[in-house]
Amino acid sequence: MRHPNENGFADRRKASDEAKKKLLSKFAAAPKADDPALAAKLAERQAIADAREARRAERERQKAEEHARQLAEAAALTAAAEAEAKAAAEAHENEAKDRIARVIADEAERKAERDRRYAARKARQR
Repeated sequence: MRHPNENGFADRRKASDEAKKKLLSKFAAAPKADDPALAAKLAERQAIADAREARRAERERQKAEEHARQLAEAAALTAAAEAEAKAAAEAHENEAKDRIARVIADEAERKAERDRRYAARKARQR
């Protein structure tokens, strides 16, 4: 059974020709390259692209500055930590030297006291 809406070859060819004509008229109505409205739109797009590029460059500059600031801060913290560690090591070394000096002084004092007692004992024996 045939459908009553079925198109024949001539109907399909006519529809195809009309579609091609519509397509051609669409391209004919498109703005030309020297159209001022098209030039304005292109200029606007270029301005937007330039502004976007400027914002990107500014963000990169800010990131670079922040990175440099963080590096400087890290270097300062490292230097402070090294200075603190050096000071602590020197303090520990000085404390050790002081302790050694006190031990030596105590030993010398005990030896002097022992020598004094020995001399006193010898003096009593004579």
